[in-house]
Amino acid sequence: MTIRVWDYLAEYAAERADLLDAVDTVFRSGQLVLGASVRGFEAEYAAWHGAAHCVGVDNGTNAVTLALQALGIRPGDEVVTVSNTAAPTVLAIDAAGAVPVFVDVCPDMYLMDTAQLAAAVTGRTRALLPVHLYGQCVDMAPLRAVADAHGLAVLEDCAQAHGARHHGRLAGTLGDAAAFSFYPTKVLGTYGDGGAVLTSDAEVDAALRQLRYYGMRERYYVVRTPGHNSRLDELHAEILRRKLRRLDRYIAARRAAARRYEQALAGSGLVLPATAPGNDHVYYVYVVRHPERDRILRLLEERYDIALNISYPWPVHTMSGFAHLGYGRGALPVTEALAGEIFSLPMYPSLPRGVQDKVIGALLDVLGGL
Repeated sequence: MTIRVWDYLAEYAAERADLLDAVDTVFRSGQLVLGASVRGFEAEYAAWHGAAHCVGVDNGTNAVTLALQALGIRPGDEVVTVSNTAAPTVLAIDAAGAVPVFVDVCPDMYLMDTAQLAAAVTGRTRALLPVHLYGQCVDMAPLRAVADAHGLAVLEDCAQAHGARHHGRLAGTLGDAAAFSFYPTKVLGTYGDGGAVLTSDAEVDAALRQLRYYGMRERYYVVRTPGHNSRLDELHAEILRRKLRRLDRYIAARRAAARRYEQALAGSGLVLPATAPGNDHVYYVYVVRHPERDRILRLLEERYDIALNISYPWPVHTMSGFAHLGYGRGALPVTEALAGEIFSLPMYPSLPRGVQDKVIGALLDVLGGL
């Protein structure tokens, strides 16, 4: 069988009884939309973070869009973020009617270069959107300093950082609001799409609850536009409640797998992940770097049936769908260099030791022959 970067079947086999009980709990409840499971998950996820409010939505992309709108971002406002991210981060800004503005990333951690933020702020800037990428957090102190100096909202994109900490504080508690994805591959993922927004601002919370439900304050009566149909499903909420209880265990398993990679691949020629000072990494993906990346991937697949992933092969600002933003090749040199060299190794909590050993052995063989 082909070895891939993610697989859920072993985890499902181990948790099957609990997950099927979650399904049965919802189906027997008599309420399939915005019921006890969503309310329970929202309360538990907020409490897990020490936040005041959690609003469940249908996916991580809409979590960003609705959060921006709840924070008061309007069409034509500028939102500063990065191009080294999954395209949905930027699509969500566009969906809110705002204009994405990019800064480059640091060459060692691949995270937003906060030293570039001040120069990116204009009279139209209304928010900063740091992406906590691959499982660790952006350096938030200088980012908050820029935000405070210019009166900007801070929305954290935490889609890849469930449980990550920055100087002891959890990702999702470092800004004015935080958007999460519960796509199946995530550190906390369900068996389909799902998302949430955390905030400790009561007004933002109230706005989010209206925005996700057609802009309604009560049934059938719209009080604000735009309104969305962006509710977290009861079924996914109940699954997430069960999996939230195991989140610390998932993170510990990811960190153990990362340590095995680090020990086995030290000195191999790969640039291994670095953890920024003050960060506790959760290793959503294990991203390595090599100038002959494409050749390595081809040989791994041809010789060993190992199909690895690139996160991400095309910087957002170079995609034709974002050509209207006016960024050409060379605009973000670090981001563009990374796109030609980075790739991800298998990383998930139930990753079998034998599979990881095969990947390590194959990598060492291929690298030794370059």
